[in-house]
Amino acid sequence: MTLATALDHNGTSPEKLLAPVLSAFWDQPESWTLDTYRRHEGYEGLRKALTMTPDDLIAYVKDSGLRGRGGAGFPTGMKWQFIPQGDGKPHYLVVNADESEPGTCKDIPLLFANPHSLIEGIVIACYAIRSSHAFIYLRGEVVPVLRRLHEAVREAYEAGYLGTNILGSGLDLELTVHAGAGAYICGEETALLDSLEGRRGQPRLRPPFPAVAGLYACPTVVNNVESIASVPAILNKGKDWFKSMGSEKSPGFTLYSLSGHVAGPGQYEAPLGITLRQLLDMSGGMRPGHRLKFWTPGGSSTPMFTDEHLDVPLDYEGVGAAGSMLGTKALQCFDETTCVVRAVTRWTEFYAHESCGKCTPCREGTYWLVQLLRDIEAGKGRMSDLDKLNDIADNINGKSFCALGDGAASPIFSSLKYFREEYEQHITGKGCPFDPAKSTLWADDKNAHQGVNA
Repeated sequence: MTLATALDHNGTSPEKLLAPVLSAFWDQPESWTLDTYRRHEGYEGLRKALTMTPDDLIAYVKDSGLRGRGGAGFPTGMKWQFIPQGDGKPHYLVVNADESEPGTCKDIPLLFANPHSLIEGIVIACYAIRSSHAFIYLRGEVVPVLRRLHEAVREAYEAGYLGTNILGSGLDLELTVHAGAGAYICGEETALLDSLEGRRGQPRLRPPFPAVAGLYACPTVVNNVESIASVPAILNKGKDWFKSMGSEKSPGFTLYSLSGHVAGPGQYEAPLGITLRQLLDMSGGMRPGHRLKFWTPGGSSTPMFTDEHLDVPLDYEGVGAAGSMLGTKALQCFDETTCVVRAVTRWTEFYAHESCGKCTPCREGTYWLVQLLRDIEAGKGRMSDLDKLNDIADNINGKSFCALGDGAASPIFSSLKYFREEYEQHITGKGCPFDPAKSTLWADDKNAHQGVNA
C-alpha cells in the first residue's frame, strides 16, 4: 500500500504508526503460495507450538492478551480454555470467515493474499484444544478466495502441515473448507454452526454454549479469521513482542478497514489504539474539498461517531468509553454531502432483509423501523415518529436472540443523538434537504446497495 508522506498530528512518520505483520508481504508476487509464506518464517510458529504441551500453549496465548478480532473482543486463550478436557467427545475448531458486516473488509483480503497464516493458526489452535477436525466457514460469494483457499489447503496437506502425524508430532488434523450461501445471520456463531450442520442458519438459545455443545453437540471453539491468523506470529516472535504493541488491555496489531469518502481507502495494519485522525493523515484525508461528517468505528452495527471523535483511541476500551464499540474495525467515513437519514435507512433496510425472523423483536422491529425511516426520508414523517423510532429501537436492543437486533438499533440511537436536527429538517421541509447529485454515497435507489465506495 502506498502511504501519503504527510505527518500525523504528533509529528510522527506515518510508516512508524503501522505494524505490518499479517499484511507484511501482501504486495509481493504470489504472496498466497506456500513458498512465499515459508520465506517469511511461515510455519515456524507451529514448530515452536508443538514443543509445548497443549495446556501450556493455551496459557501462552492467554498471557499474550490476544482478543478476538471478530467484533466482541473476547480473549482468545480464555475461549480455548473453556473447552472441557477428558470428556471423551471429539473437539472442533470452526473459523468464522462469513464476513458480512457492511463496511468490513479485512478477513477476505487476508485469505486472498495470505491464506497460510490462517492454516498455520488453525493447526496451532487444534493442537491446543485437542481437536482433530477443523472447519473454515467462508462467505460463498467470494469464489476467487474460495479457490485460493482450497489451493492453500492442498499445499499444506502435500507439505505435511495437515493430515496425519503433522511434523512428526503425532497430531492428526483434517481441515474442511465450507462455502456458505451468503446469509448475514450466519456470521453469528450459533447460526453458523446450524448452517454448517445443514440446517437453516438461525441463532441458538444459550446456554448451552458452543464450548460445551457446539458443532454436532460437541465442544467447539468458534474464532474469527484474523484472531486465528494472528497466533503464529505470537508464537514465533513471542508474547512480549505482541504486548509491546497496542494498549495494556488491548495489546497487539490489527487490521483497520478504511472506506467511504476518503482519498486512500484500504487495509491499514496498525497497533490497537491508533486514532482515525492518524489513519486519515496517512491515507490522504477525506476526498479533496470535503470534510468528515460522521463515521463508524466498527461497521454499521456500531453506534456512529462524528468529527468530534477523531482522537478516540481505536481499541476496545477507548471506543467503548466514547459510547460505541470497536467491532470489526470497519471505519466507514462519510462527508458533508451525505444525508444521515438516508444512510441509516439503507442500513436498516439491510438488517430487516437479513433478519432470520426467529425472534419477534428483531423480525417485527426492523420492519417497522424501515417503514418509519422511509416516510421520514420522503418527507412524509411526523415529529412523533422520532420518539417512535427511538422506542422501537429500544424494544429491539438487548431483547433479540442475537446481536443482529442490537446492531440494527445502534445507528438509530446514535444518529438521533448526534443528528436529530437533520431528521427534523426532513419532516418540516417535507423531504430530504440534500442534493443527491452532489453525493457519492448512493447514486440512486437502484444502486442503493453498492456500498460506500460507489
